[in-house]
Amino acid sequence: MQKDVRKFGISDKRGRQNTSRDPYRDEAGLREPALCGECGALYRNKRWVLNPEEVAAVRKDSSLTEVICPACRKIRDGYAEGFVTLQGDYLWRREGEIRNLIRNEELRAMEKNPLERIIGMEASADALRIETTEEKLAEHLGRALHKAHQGELKVTWSDDHSLCRVEWRRDD
Repeated sequence: MQKDVRKFGISDKRGRQNTSRDPYRDEAGLREPALCGECGALYRNKRWVLNPEEVAAVRKDSSLTEVICPACRKIRDGYAEGFVTLQGDYLWRREGEIRNLIRNEELRAMEKNPLERIIGMEASADALRIETTEEKLAEHLGRALHKAHQGELKVTWSDDHSLCRVEWRRDD
């Protein structure tokens, strides 16, 4: 019996299969250096980075290509891969604090990967719903909230790991 050795991610390094099916990522890659005209993210060495010093240095390069990064295109199109639902009386008593925690975690995640962003945060009568550009960010937000405020956390992945749904609730 042969073991399934597929790895998750976008790399085919060392014979791994490409399991990412993100329609917004260009499989062939972009011409480098490239700069996102909307958020200022820089594509260099096959990675997106948010580094003002590098951007300032690259702006002088005549081979610079201006593009729109996958995260900005997802935000514009409303294409979410992560869904976070927050509920409970505790949420509404500490809404400002929880929103700050969510925004701070987004900024921390963007330092590592500028493509991980919040598309939108919408409050309804009974829940606060958050959509993210990357599925791992949704999971990260749920775990950070659970660590800081406890409550009940449920993380559900689609079969192909292309979507993540996170539900958090605390009633006391």
